[in-house]
Amino acid sequence: MFGHPKGLFYLFFTELWERFSYYGMRAILVLFIYASIENGGLGWTKVEALSLYGWYTMLVYLMSIPGGILADRVLGQKKTVMLGGALLCVGHGTLAIHGETAFFIGLTLIVLGVGALKPNISTMVGGLYGQGDIRRDKGFTIFYIGINIGAFLASVIVAIVAEQFGWHVGFGLAGIGMAIGQVFYIYGQKTLKGVGDYVKPERIEGTDTSKPLTPVERDRVKLLLISFLIIIVFWGAFEQAGGLMNIYAHEKIDRNLFGLWEIPAGVFQSVNPLFIMLFGTLVAAFWVKRRLKGKEESSIFKMAIGTIIMGMGFFAMSAASVEASSEPFGKAGIYWLIIAYFLHTIGELCASPVALSFITKLAPLKYASIMMGVYFAATGVGNKIAGWVGEAAQSEPFEIELVADKSNLKPFVQDSIINNDMNISIRAKIYNDNSGNMVITLIDDDKIINSFISLDEENNKRLEQKLAEELATKENQMNATLKLEKDIEAKKIKVNKGDGKNYSGTIEIEEIQNSYELKTFSFIAIFTIAFGLLLRAFLKTLKKLAHGAEKVKEQI
Repeated sequence: MFGHPKGLFYLFFTELWERFSYYGMRAILVLFIYASIENGGLGWTKVEALSLYGWYTMLVYLMSIPGGILADRVLGQKKTVMLGGALLCVGHGTLAIHGETAFFIGLTLIVLGVGALKPNISTMVGGLYGQGDIRRDKGFTIFYIGINIGAFLASVIVAIVAEQFGWHVGFGLAGIGMAIGQVFYIYGQKTLKGVGDYVKPERIEGTDTSKPLTPVERDRVKLLLISFLIIIVFWGAFEQAGGLMNIYAHEKIDRNLFGLWEIPAGVFQSVNPLFIMLFGTLVAAFWVKRRLKGKEESSIFKMAIGTIIMGMGFFAMSAASVEASSEPFGKAGIYWLIIAYFLHTIGELCASPVALSFITKLAPLKYASIMMGVYFAATGVGNKIAGWVGEAAQSEPFEIELVADKSNLKPFVQDSIINNDMNISIRAKIYNDNSGNMVITLIDDDKIINSFISLDEENNKRLEQKLAEELATKENQMNATLKLEKDIEAKKIKVNKGDGKNYSGTIEIEEIQNSYELKTFSFIAIFTIAFGLLLRAFLKTLKKLAHGAEKVKEQI
């Protein structure tokens, strides 16, 4: 089909719908975790949300190792993909059920399902092509475009549905996508005969696990392990998209479209897959043209260039941070986010599909699925690092309790908010007076509201020290947001309804948070670009370890 095996068509659409389910859930996951309970979320802090996101995305890919072993030693790739798809259908369906227990059961099933499906369906794509087939890289790029069609549709549709009808309806819609993918895979089995079937290792030439690796195989494994380090660095930066950049889009990007519609933050997760669909074949054609001209286009070279280009995208996020901090409670333009995602996409197209193909070229046949599993495990480690980096970009908030009564709150908080026990958000100025004592005033009328809240000794001391470090004085005041939420148990008691009591929350200082974000974005940019340049410097040495595995047959 279009010069490629027919099986690619069915694997393409199976992966499209599997990615629809995964990326649909991913687009709203962090936002759901840190959304308040009042707004249907779990009500966790941003740091807690990013931490769980990091653990989840890491485990999703780490499970690719046992998934690869299961395929190689027991079921074969084809049946393991079938099993993974079934687990994903149940997992995404479970996420549609309200409650933390269902939430964690659903995530666990998805972790197991992706671990079984992801490495093996990619290995099956490689199995469609013979050794040295020049179509292999382009086949993986076509497969990769399928992934991103699913990711694009999911990020738009699921994010909008979740915004309009609730988080769990969005999760349920993602599950429907996975069910469609499973049906497609079952129907396409006839085009995959001889691909991904289980065969005892000793019956296949080159798969006898009792024999040691040859010197050439050992060198190629070494090169694969180095490439996995590249993958960890690449995805550790790139996966800020689902975590830190997702939260940043929600809070610091002006998402108002011509004053008509505020774009849900999750929708911006569709920009990357949209760019992949637009530029995927162009980037692949660019590398083919370089090959025909005899110019450098080895996989390691492509990964190095991809890492550098992706890293440059974080300078756009640094610029967004500068723009957002140029005025109190400011927001940055959408264009910075678009530029960042564009550069991330071009970098991804250079590095990621090439890495998948690279493994099928270099991995010893007897360890094919296991090495693909290790690749996805490296991706998982990168995802966890992305979570840690996102956590590091969050300033530690200062915990407070509301002590004002209902009458004191009325002048600056709407009656409807108090009467319905809704969350309270107050913008304020904060500084230390001449005696070193903290002062908090309303941003509009300079009314001192220190008496409205209380801090324990530790938080009060820490806040005053931070203000002193930042030289926050009456002449140099800082901006802060007081976020307060009513205690869940107090909400259940009828007599507490609308009394303005039992509220607690945090103070977040804008300038400090902006500084953390700017430093984080800039660090990622500098580190990834430097890492890519280092790879470029050692390219010749690294290529020798491949022992010509990337040479292609002449096509007539």
